[in-house]
Amino acid sequence: MPNRLASETSPYLLQHADNPVDWWPWCDEALALARERDLPILLSIGYSACHWCHVMAHECFADEEVAALMNRHFINIKVDREERPDLDHIYQSAHQLLAGRPGGWPLTVFLTPDTVPFFAGTYFPKTARARLPGFMDLLRDIAQSFATQRTDIEAQNAQLREHLARACAPPASDGIPAAQGVSDGLRKALGELWDKRNGGFGDAPKFPRTPDLEFLLYRQRTCGDDAAGRMVLTTLTAMAEGGLFDQIGGGFFRYSTDARWEIPHFEKMLYDNGPLLGLYADAWALTGEPLYRQVVEATAQWALREMRAPHGAFFAALDADSQGEEGRFYVWQREQLHEHVPPAALRLAERHWGVSGGLWGLGAQPNFEGRAWHLRVAEPLARAAKKLGLDEEVARALLEQARAALLEARETRVRPGRDEKILTASNALMIGGLARAARIFGCADWLAAAREALTCVRTQLWRDGRLLAVSDGGAGRLHAYLDDHAFLLAALLDVLQADFAPDDLDFACALADALLESFEDVEAGGFFFTRHDHERLIARPKPAIDNATASGNGIAARALLRLGHLAGELRYVEAAARALQAFGGLLARAPVGCASLALALAEHEVPPAVLVLGGSDADRWRRRLQRIFAPELLCVAPCDGAGRLPAVLKKPDDGRAAAWLCQGAQCEAPQYDIDALEARIRNSVLRG
Repeated sequence: MPNRLASETSPYLLQHADNPVDWWPWCDEALALARERDLPILLSIGYSACHWCHVMAHECFADEEVAALMNRHFINIKVDREERPDLDHIYQSAHQLLAGRPGGWPLTVFLTPDTVPFFAGTYFPKTARARLPGFMDLLRDIAQSFATQRTDIEAQNAQLREHLARACAPPASDGIPAAQGVSDGLRKALGELWDKRNGGFGDAPKFPRTPDLEFLLYRQRTCGDDAAGRMVLTTLTAMAEGGLFDQIGGGFFRYSTDARWEIPHFEKMLYDNGPLLGLYADAWALTGEPLYRQVVEATAQWALREMRAPHGAFFAALDADSQGEEGRFYVWQREQLHEHVPPAALRLAERHWGVSGGLWGLGAQPNFEGRAWHLRVAEPLARAAKKLGLDEEVARALLEQARAALLEARETRVRPGRDEKILTASNALMIGGLARAARIFGCADWLAAAREALTCVRTQLWRDGRLLAVSDGGAGRLHAYLDDHAFLLAALLDVLQADFAPDDLDFACALADALLESFEDVEAGGFFFTRHDHERLIARPKPAIDNATASGNGIAARALLRLGHLAGELRYVEAAARALQAFGGLLARAPVGCASLALALAEHEVPPAVLVLGGSDADRWRRRLQRIFAPELLCVAPCDGAGRLPAVLKKPDDGRAAAWLCQGAQCEAPQYDIDALEARIRNSVLRG
């Protein structure tokens, strides 16, 4: 018999609707019942594409014996972390404090009836295995401890509340630190973590860490730090050639289980792919490297082919599993390549992707669990072509034939589940990535897709001046969080540069006003993760650290700075400065994990240059100039709706194409020579 989750709309909660567990969603009724019956709460947080969430669901939550224990001793609450990131933030922090190590998903937390956690873990098997306690034993122990050690638990809870309050607030600050010192400190720390052989930072498991890569690429451009640029490009190349990137269908998986980027966890998240799309477009603009263009094109095609909803927004995620096995949709047997790849391309495909069975001295054993092949670049195309006596362009065409044939064959398989929630924050990240790639590559289709998704967000998730967090294809629900506002504001700035429209600038200003009104800490500076009128929880984070996505405070500060200079609105610049002051102590003493805040700090100290293009040829100038990697420059061509433009963007029009370069409160005389202007931008001499 279905439990209470059957009436929910979250795909993750619905996956548990037929469990024998008496699940509740997070709601006042469930919390009141815990207080009334004086029972501990078992809180389980996960998401629909999470492999280990599925494993624990199968081993524990679908098991009648386990469910009986859960139902007897606990009020059981299931949460989709993508719908309730506020709860996830708090209880992941609590896990760190209680367990002394980072958490993850599934997150398993035991709470007192007043929702304070007293024990936390992640995945548990039904019975003890591989140094993990069995879940049934754990349930009995927790229930016994709650019944017999209540005084100790209450004392621990009081201490935990204090620690959570400190963890949710930035350390004391002496003011806004010097940007160069913070940048140098972060650069040094990343250099020490950098894996020189494989790219990326640290050892396995290895995540893309897009904010860090964006910071290093920005530093290379603005500080001439070529070593920082090499760190980024080495990493981007390794990720693109490894198994983290779907060599057949495009798009990036969540993370690599090894240091070589070879074998991933196979879920694909929209929130990873949007920022990576923009980052690879920037890297191509800097280097012209064909591999980066291929990655951008394949990732954009994947998003439009597999993740786009009928109304134009983007779905949240693809599952790691299909037919009960992780990666089954994506991996290959060697015989399948022989069956599907055209004969003329087969030898090349085997060499390039390393599916050789030892025939070519490459990859003698299958690389996925010893039983299948997950494709990655084992031998560069140019080298494989040379060894096979093929012209490189001919080899490239043959490889595309092989890729197309395998994609067609793969489409006949049982597909992984797709989480069809429309999340504001994730859509904002994809809108921004598509818009940035569209202006760099001049691709009208990508820009149209970004605009269509933006229209969907604005019509379904922006209501009476209030942003909502999630939609199931219709009207939105749940009040939006800091990340939703910050990421959407940043995306609008990318759209404005790709295709300026006064309506978008108006929307950006309305969104910025909502951000200040509903999230800013007016006393201490910075932005809370939840609105001022949000449900009262045991803590109220003000997040500064970049995690799977960039910090909402870092993105908000930088976007407000940029919008303030673009629109000539000092309020936004001042709010960004207050946020940077609030986090000044953290940036000065421990900048690792704060790349997005460090980028905002750099643009606070040296404001971004604003290049306003006008005249009859403005759009052609924009297309030419925006192919240059210049992240310190905002380039717009506000040709229409001049009566609604802020004063800083209103320029005289005598019919000639012209450019006005402004920085802070100073604007130069108009420039009429596009060649000289392009040379100046390429030589990075924009800043005073």
